[in-house]
Amino acid sequence: MKNTQLAGKSAIITGASRGIGAAAATLLAEKGVKVLLAARSKLQIEEIASTLCSNGHVAKAVVCDVSKYNEVENLIRICQEQFGRLDLLVNNAGIIDPIARIACSDPDEWGRIVDINYKGVYYGLRSALPVMKSQKEGTIINISSGAATSALEGWSHYCSSKAAVLSLTRCADKEYREHGIRVVGLSPGTVATDMQIKIKESGLNPVSQLDFSLHISPEDVACAIAYLAGEGASLHLGSDFSLKTNEGRIEAGLDPL
Repeated sequence: MKNTQLAGKSAIITGASRGIGAAAATLLAEKGVKVLLAARSKLQIEEIASTLCSNGHVAKAVVCDVSKYNEVENLIRICQEQFGRLDLLVNNAGIIDPIARIACSDPDEWGRIVDINYKGVYYGLRSALPVMKSQKEGTIINISSGAATSALEGWSHYCSSKAAVLSLTRCADKEYREHGIRVVGLSPGTVATDMQIKIKESGLNPVSQLDFSLHISPEDVACAIAYLAGEGASLHLGSDFSLKTNEGRIEAGLDPL
């Protein structure tokens, strides 16, 4: 069902080949948003985009590695060319594997997490903010995590990269709120995605011990993204909106925990 707040707007969702990204792209398209699905996995995003288009929605797939600035910059350009403007950017792309204690971690793999989880969000902000500033409006949602303010064994790369993203959210809000741009983080809690399989396999820290049935669905997170894409973001500018509380879930239109 189309949402009058969102219908006709255009959005980019990174990491859109599966999990939260795929669910968000699908829900936003169903609400009348023109969606550009971005990920490294060409076949997956093309299949999702094709399904959405066959159902009467507007969707396009663009291969993009968010760890490369020129590819993110090109992504923003394509959105402008295809849809005329950029109303919403969802910086969702992120990885956690390989999980390892600091002394056992591989420096190159540790750095790859930073390139995707942290620098990828910066590249999105850097490319989108000038466009949104010229439009005098726009919304950016950075997918965050409770790990941003926690220390979890084996997750030094993930915790520190998400802490950096939270800081980027705060800085971008401070610099661009007065230009009509809304920047907000979304901390969904644990979500039933492929990432949880990797976490489970690691056997490190309490999160790996959780039963898969305890994690919320990607579709729940997509609902929160749609909420923040509408009027919801205005209540949480420069901070992480959390689905880990009953209040947050109720705000997002979900059943309380």
